Amino acid sequence: MSVHNIKSSRFAKAISGEAQAVPPVWLMRQAGRYLPEYRETRKKAGSFLNLCYNPELAIEVTMQPIRRFDFDAAILFSDILVIPDALGVGVRFEEGKGPLLDPVNGTKIARLTGDGLLEHLAPVLETVSGIRSSLAEDKALLGFCGAPWTVATYMIAGKGTPDQAPARLFAYREPESFQKLIDVLVDSSVEYLLAQLKAGADAVQIFDSWSGVLGDEEFDRWCIAPVAKIVEGVRLEMPEAKIIGFPKGAGIRYSDYRERTGVDVLGLDWTVPNEFARGLQRGGAVQGKLDPLLMVAGGGALDKGVAEILDCLRDGPFIFNLGHGITPDVPVENVERLIRNIRG
Repeated sequence: MSVHNIKSSRFAKAISGEAQAVPPVWLMRQAGRYLPEYRETRKKAGSFLNLCYNPELAIEVTMQPIRRFDFDAAILFSDILVIPDALGVGVRFEEGKGPLLDPVNGTKIARLTGDGLLEHLAPVLETVSGIRSSLAEDKALLGFCGAPWTVATYMIAGKGTPDQAPARLFAYREPESFQKLIDVLVDSSVEYLLAQLKAGADAVQIFDSWSGVLGDEEFDRWCIAPVAKIVEGVRLEMPEAKIIGFPKGAGIRYSDYRERTGVDVLGLDWTVPNEFARGLQRGGAVQGKLDPLLMVAGGGALDKGVAEILDCLRDGPFIFNLGHGITPDVPVENVERLIRNIRG
């Protein structure tokens, strides 16, 4: 299925640039540990990666928040690190430590290829097809990948770090080798996103969670240029593909990012001022941007935060979301309160 098959939905209208009195809503990490049913399903899988590669269980956890909250879009349950896993870099998830990888260096990067990528990711693509079959016609299905810069930071460091210094240092010291890594990730991301769209995704999102640590020149080379190549590569085969870009922490570079990458929708983090967001909206649809901590706080603080965003952005093309992923400590009743506030 593609976006034109759900053209009457709130999500399809928003992603195509149409303003609506009631904006569509979905939440990053909406299938996750804050839901008791997710925690039960996660136990059955045995490990996080097993859950990502088990189509039956991955379909189930993707559908759980749709059943509970009637979100306008489901997002494939997977992880941005399945691409390095498919490239042969050891990936594992440990409780309390997050993702851990076998770090790559120049020698390992030189040997990286995307051979067999889609064979490795076949269970994920089966999940996409299964979700699309399970979703109502008016619900959008989002696929995704991590942006090359963000994925590369984990591959260099072997884990997430506060300022991603290992990857930044590597890029300064060995720019040609780092460019090779970025190029492999660009090609792999194009192949992967196209496969998701062909399997039933209505749109895809590119997560650049660590773009905000880059300086100006580095933002151009490692954030904008690779995403632009991904967008170009996807559209070369599927010209109508709808793509959301989320360069977290891009600040004043958000507008430049949209113009030079060609994404349809700009995902905004919670630090973006409302008036600045309204200005960005003049260039096309925006998505975001509620502070995830307001979902923990709840009550009047949540109500106020939602109202301010709606007052500012509802007159233009807008998809309501958080400024980053929902956290495990969010009470379910606060998500219900959020939906009531948006839909009124």
